[in-house]
Amino acid sequence: MRMIEAIFSKQVKRRLGDLRPRLFRTALGLCGDAQQADDLVQEALEKALTGLHRLNQPESLEAWVFSILTNCYRDQCRRHSREKPAQEWGNEWPPGAEEILDAEKEVQQVRRAIGCLNQGQREVLILVDIEGFSYAEVAAIIQIPIGTVMSRLNRARQRLKTLLLEETVSLLPRAKNHLERVK
Repeated sequence: MRMIEAIFSKQVKRRLGDLRPRLFRTALGLCGDAQQADDLVQEALEKALTGLHRLNQPESLEAWVFSILTNCYRDQCRRHSREKPAQEWGNEWPPGAEEILDAEKEVQQVRRAIGCLNQGQREVLILVDIEGFSYAEVAAIIQIPIGTVMSRLNRARQRLKTLLLEETVSLLPRAKNHLERVK
């Protein structure tokens, strides 16, 4: 029996390690700061490892760990007594190759727009559209009704669409207000 527990524990630990990049991506989307995201992932994985005995269904490991991550983020927000306004960190994404490649520019635009969403919308959008969780899984992770997940997701997508359209329009060249003579 002890041998089976040891093998199970090793498999679960390996699965937790495999989740690290996705956890980091989600944490970065939630908080907007790479260092803070790394701290959140560390905290979530530590809590998952120490609380592994409470995991009743090994197949729900992924949703369980993402639930721990979102709770760590919320706890961190409470500890700091105020959430960093989205506008403040929405423009801090590091520049680089994004300015060279159009595809990377689009990624930056989407990141900034996601940063402008409120916390509830940001959480649901990241978990459903980026991480691929079902509505039911997100409802369990964030501990809200499934209807709330769907309405937040709808509002988040609509707001994201508006923000991206506004940014696109602002990048268009301005029309000249004067006439030019053409020969």
